[in-house]
This record gives sequence, C-alpha cells and structure tokens, in this order.
Amino acid sequence: MRSMLRSSLLLTALSAAVAGAQTQAGTAATNFPSLGQAAPDFTATATDSTGKQIPVSLSALRGKVVVLAFYPGDRTRGCTAELTKFRDEYKTMFGDGVVVLPTSIDSLGSHASWAKDAHFPFAMIADQQSELAKKYGSQGGARPNFQRTVFVIGKDGKIAYADTKFQALAEDPYTQLAAEIKKAKGQ
Repeated sequence: MRSMLRSSLLLTALSAAVAGAQTQAGTAATNFPSLGQAAPDFTATATDSTGKQIPVSLSALRGKVVVLAFYPGDRTRGCTAELTKFRDEYKTMFGDGVVVLPTSIDSLGSHASWAKDAHFPFAMIADQQSELAKKYGSQGGARPNFQRTVFVIGKDGKIAYADTKFQALAEDPYTQLAAEIKKAKGQ
C-alpha cells in the first residue's frame, strides 16, 4: 500500500513538473503581439546581396507596410522555399510600399552570400542575439531561438496580420499573406 502511495505521489509530482515545463515552453512560444497592437519597435542590422550593412528601424518605416518574416535558417529546405517564393512573387505579393524583412539567427555574411546566390530583392536581418525574436514571440522551433512566423505591420505601425505557424511548403499561407498585405495597403 505504501509503495502504491509513493508511486502515486511520484507520478503526480512528475506530471506537475511536465505540465509546468509545457506551460513555460508554451508561454515563450505564444508571447506574440496581438492583432491591432502596436508592433514592438526595433533597430537591427540587415544586409543585401552586395553585403552592404543596412540599419533598419521599424519606427523609420512608418507609413509603409512591413512584412517581418522569421525563419529558422539560411539555405534550409523550408526557408529556401519561403524566401524563393517571396522573390519569385515579389511584385505581385508585395509590390510598392511594402518592405520585406526576412529575419534569422544567421550572420550578415551568411545572409549576404545566400541573397547574392539566390538573387533576393530584399535585405535580410541578422538577429544573432535573438533580441527581435523575443520581442515578437518567435523564439523556439526547429533551430534555437527561431520558429517560422510572419507578421504584417500596417502603415500605422500596428500588427495587421500574424501567422505564427507559417507553413512554407504549402500554397495557402502565401495566398492568405498576399490578401492580408493588400488589406494593409488599403487595396
């Protein structure tokens, strides 16, 4: 009887510890800014295909629609599919008045090399300390500190759309993203 009670208490304690760990993980993964909320401001460094370092500040982009796309890593299968789709449909999906900022933990050098090889028409943010990912609740996922999330920030600086589980290998998320960008542009 005593060993059954001890086993039951141990099982209860273990279940509570697991639930606590899941809650902590869930809190980090679900700490996304809400629709209509002011997007967390940031200043970061991006690079383009020439390797030029470009300072980027969300507050300086007010009046434009900003697409902030967190992805796990340069040159990986899903990330290549996502950013290649952004490149191939850049004019129709984004168009004038939209700034696209793919963001990962990879270095500026890695971004510049990949952007040059893939002919990306956008600058890419290197968030090596995960500061930006933390502000947007995008830490966690396939690689340390990053999960695939896409935010559309309206001209007013507020979150207009968020896909916190963006499926890079499916077509529907891109169709939805294009529609949400149109709405944010007022079209």
